[in-house]
Amino acid sequence: MIVQETASMLTRDGVRLDADIYRPEQSGEFPVLLMRQPYGRAIASTVVYAHPQWYAQQGYIVVIQDVRGRGTSEGVFQLFAHELEDGVDTVNWAANLPHSNGYVGMYGFSYQGMTQIYAASGYPQALKTLCPAMVACDLYQDWAYEGGAFCWQVNLAWGIQLATETARLRRDEPAYRGLYNLSRHLPLYGEIPASPETFTNLAADSFYHDWLQQDQPGDYWRDLSPSTDNLDLPMLHIGGWFDTYLRGTVNFYRDMANRSSSPQYLIIGPWPHLPWGRQVGGVDYGPEAVNPIDELQIRWFNHFLKGIDTGLLQEKPVTLFSMGDNCWREFDQWPQGSSQSYFLTSTGLAAIRPDSGLLLPEDIIASMAAEEDEEDEEDEHILPDTVDVFVHDPFRPVPALGGHATLTPGSFDRRALDCRADVLTYTSDALHEDLHLVGNVFVEVYCEADSPSFDLCAILSEVRPDGSVWNFTQGYVRVNQPATPIRINLQPTCICIPQSHQIRLSLSGACFPAYPVNPGTGQPPSQTRLIDGRIITISLKSGNSFLSRIILSVDVD
Repeated sequence: MIVQETASMLTRDGVRLDADIYRPEQSGEFPVLLMRQPYGRAIASTVVYAHPQWYAQQGYIVVIQDVRGRGTSEGVFQLFAHELEDGVDTVNWAANLPHSNGYVGMYGFSYQGMTQIYAASGYPQALKTLCPAMVACDLYQDWAYEGGAFCWQVNLAWGIQLATETARLRRDEPAYRGLYNLSRHLPLYGEIPASPETFTNLAADSFYHDWLQQDQPGDYWRDLSPSTDNLDLPMLHIGGWFDTYLRGTVNFYRDMANRSSSPQYLIIGPWPHLPWGRQVGGVDYGPEAVNPIDELQIRWFNHFLKGIDTGLLQEKPVTLFSMGDNCWREFDQWPQGSSQSYFLTSTGLAAIRPDSGLLLPEDIIASMAAEEDEEDEEDEHILPDTVDVFVHDPFRPVPALGGHATLTPGSFDRRALDCRADVLTYTSDALHEDLHLVGNVFVEVYCEADSPSFDLCAILSEVRPDGSVWNFTQGYVRVNQPATPIRINLQPTCICIPQSHQIRLSLSGACFPAYPVNPGTGQPPSQTRLIDGRIITISLKSGNSFLSRIILSVDVD
């Protein structure tokens, strides 16, 4: 049986924080598992984790706390502003609860994952281990912005969600009703689309408005992000291939693995931000994709909080779900294997005919070059220089479909989108053997436009023999000062593309409403009016003089 009670503590500045506590009924002392969250402690992140009662049944005291200004806790909620000090105070309080053995571990995803890092950065002695899931230590580049573009749909929806809860706690029924309606029908088409007047009027104090204004990295983001410089605790890092914050999860793991003396483990499933299951978008990844995290966390906590040898440290520290063959694969470190480049070539009709743009692997290019040398045809290009031109129309921007940056994430059949004339597509020949990709993915393109600023969205997909086109990773960049080449960082991935299938790169000038439409003027989203949008003509160069390419990490195991 599990005993449940509610308890309160006071922070160092006298604010009362409330928590639900679950503990085993039997006598003895137990380690504490702590989760701090802003959504109401009764939820306890059960959208992805087992209920706290289950964790308590494994021999733990489980504490689920409302952060400052949320649930029934006192104070004013300010996004991430008090999580360091309040987190340290809570760890120290939890370590001294009745029946506690003084050891504390933390778990939780998203905001609840961030509260772990903030608390740990204050170095409370009782905190022994963390299980941060879907987090970002650089809140600018790994959370709020991607490639310099504001992550609009996700940030707007999250801002409205938190503001709706604030209105509920204040018992402001008109504001609550208005915000609730906005959450069901996001306001995307106002005078300044990224700054909806209705949202500003209902929640002028939302963090969203500050994040929109702070469109460049700087002191604001450094001060808001958690400091991890001297952090050294064992951590189980958890991510998803279609999670909005995968970049942050991987970057945090790699940083800690490179400098920490404590064990750092990473697991990434084929999941979006939530839920964590086998069906993601239009793809069923099979029974192996069913969420294993609860059992894994108990093994982790048993090792570091109870001193039980669970065999974890004899296993490889990186576990990745391989999409396509739908199995878990283990690695000694974050995969940094040999890279494979696919070069773009075209007849100039890649935006009109889906079969016009081609991806040629570098070994084919090398073979062509060798043949040319043998024939001494120095005046001919290996790949003819071509220009693919497409037009971005702000009145009908290319829509978002799945991926990691939308409210309906995952893999979907995007063949209808790839038929649009404002989407460039470059497709490989059918593969002669299975291709295993794992790790980082980059696209480098030589591109220019007739406007001071433009956006590029790059999507990699698997083209199946039936003609369907299933995205598996993508990236986005806002280009204000074109370089040669322009680099687009896509989400890391792990996938097996079967023999006879093809790889496709799709490029467009928008991914709406995942990111605001670029008006072409160079104005930030906070100042861009709907009427300001310009038609932008974008030219992508490829061929021997412009080696536009995809750089993939190939698993050779």
